[in-house]
Amino acid sequence: MQNIRTLFSPRDMTQGAPWKRILEFSIPMLLGNFAQQLYNTVDSIVVGQYVGSNALAAVGRAGPMLNFLLALLVGIAAGAGILVSQYFGAKDRERLSLAIGNCLTLTAIVSLVVSLLGIFLARPLMRLLNTPEEIMDWSVQYIQILFMGITGSIYYNILAGVLRGMGDSLSALGFLLLATILNIVLDLWFVISFQWGVGGVALATVLSQSISAVLCFMKLRRMKDTFLISRNTLKLQKDMVLDMTRLGLPTGITQAIFSVAMILVQPLQNSYGADYLAMSTIIIRVDGFAMLPSFSFAQAMTTYIGQNVGGCKEDRLHRGARQGIVIAVCVVAALTAAILIFGREIMGLFLDDAAPNREYIITNGMKMMRILALGYLGMAFLQALSGIMRGAGDTWTPMVISVLISVVLRVPLSYLLINLTRSAQHPNGAEEALFIVLTIVWCTGALINWIAYRRGKWRLRAQQRMNMMCQQSSDMNG
Repeated sequence: MQNIRTLFSPRDMTQGAPWKRILEFSIPMLLGNFAQQLYNTVDSIVVGQYVGSNALAAVGRAGPMLNFLLALLVGIAAGAGILVSQYFGAKDRERLSLAIGNCLTLTAIVSLVVSLLGIFLARPLMRLLNTPEEIMDWSVQYIQILFMGITGSIYYNILAGVLRGMGDSLSALGFLLLATILNIVLDLWFVISFQWGVGGVALATVLSQSISAVLCFMKLRRMKDTFLISRNTLKLQKDMVLDMTRLGLPTGITQAIFSVAMILVQPLQNSYGADYLAMSTIIIRVDGFAMLPSFSFAQAMTTYIGQNVGGCKEDRLHRGARQGIVIAVCVVAALTAAILIFGREIMGLFLDDAAPNREYIITNGMKMMRILALGYLGMAFLQALSGIMRGAGDTWTPMVISVLISVVLRVPLSYLLINLTRSAQHPNGAEEALFIVLTIVWCTGALINWIAYRRGKWRLRAQQRMNMMCQQSSDMNG
């Protein structure tokens, strides 16, 4: 029983072999992200099988707008995660409590604003993006229901981020797996039994993630030996909010930039019609699994570096960084190979066997996946390096690089390649053009991130944070 409690407790990553600590943290994180991706994937499978390919396309078109409106909350979560990992590593209970309490209050305020924006801006934004009329109403309905209940989803991600910042990725995983099972059951119940279609899928997601948020909060409330949630810690403090914002804002801006880039490119995708959009939605769901290790190891590296900065363990930073990068790239390579081998079977799950467009969607989808394969390796390298820099407190460098590759490079290159490939056979340009651009962008981003990593601004920032943490620890003990 004691061993089980230890598994679901905060994990100190300032001790032991770096690669072991990173793997211990990353495996539950990877499984958790797998479950999170399963949310959207099951939604798409149920919609595609029981409602149709147009409904599948509608669900996929909602993604960029959702991500854009949630960017600020992603920033809060990132800033809170960095502070939590650093104060946990420094064993500073008072500041850890303030960081968590302020995060909870700030999230409540921002989530209300975001919810209202999502509900009222859904239709105007979808029209602005030239969404095909046959999927317009479904897209708007899906978005509005998600934003009506967005607080539960937001709090799950925020609270799970706090748990991970303390090295406890297993608790968040357990809650998410439970919510994923519930989501699958509710999806099937609402869509098949009640015939609620796209709205039923959105409602299932809202209810499931709200339950996972409640479970995360209950777990945190029981961790009184590590930190304390009280009226005083929930009261916003200027210095804590500013620190959280300074660390998290670049990540939030990065999320917004990714979403803006997708929004700017979306009219090009929409011009190909509903079948292409259905194929694109399936690719997004499948390649989401190929991306999982990249984001999981990025979070692991942020937590590992953050805790060791907080614990003033400079000698562990570089060893952990190198080992984490190697592990991330190897895992992504293996998963990408599996997706390429079993891709047709996976894509077939999203469509009814009798669907007239089934062969077009699957055949062309596999063609696009082969184009993206090299890009997945670039993304793994890019994300691991970004996680290292963010954990050290250098959150602006990854943001600047994201602006360069996602907007300055991706958007003009997309329009250029589409125009260069226009022909009588392809009046809107070659269908694979946008996927070629993605691979170029991810690999270019990996190269630029490697140059930034070697230049070492993150090392300077880590040293500054370590000096500050060591001084605070000395003052507290003195």
